[in-house]
Amino acid sequence: MSDTTNVLQPEHPILPQLAQRRSPRAYTSQPVSAEVLQQLFTAAGSAASCFGEQPWRFVVGSQESSPEAFQKILGTLAEFNQSWAKNASAIALALAKTTFSHDSNPNAWAKHDVGQAVATLAIQGVELGVQIHQMAGFSQEAARAAFEVPADYELVSVFTIGYPGEVEALPEALQQRELAPRSRKPLGEIMFEGGWPSVQGERYDQAQK
Repeated sequence: MSDTTNVLQPEHPILPQLAQRRSPRAYTSQPVSAEVLQQLFTAAGSAASCFGEQPWRFVVGSQESSPEAFQKILGTLAEFNQSWAKNASAIALALAKTTFSHDSNPNAWAKHDVGQAVATLAIQGVELGVQIHQMAGFSQEAARAAFEVPADYELVSVFTIGYPGEVEALPEALQQRELAPRSRKPLGEIMFEGGWPSVQGERYDQAQK
């Protein structure tokens, strides 16, 4: 089941799952089954990590099977994010173990590796007809307290999980965000073969989720 809403038009050919990955705010009421959730997080667990540490941890709340956890995670979000995230089938808190297991030294790459895991999960989701929306707009303190997260774990992000719904179901302002043209920096601004160039006029405000 492909999501063909606002597909990215890349500068060079890439996997269709990468072009179709997006960050929707409109979701259907269709539950994401336990089997699909297990596939998603198995994909996350396949990501590469420094020393094979696999520092990612995920607290998951499903509206269908773990509604209390869903509401606890939802409650950590900024009010704006709560307004649309409440319609997702599931929501997850991504955390990073900040020390290596083999020597207890700090793992400076833990958050990088968590990002790789979530990105891998997102692409697996597209293959299964599911989209995620990653958010920084949440209270780390509230999430840590809600789930009694140990001190050696850092809260990284929250993301919704669900089947993309009709954009028309959203308020008009969010519809505009959902359908705004997606663009990415040209390759010449991010790939520097042979050395560091003098880059002029970078436009960070044009990046789209």
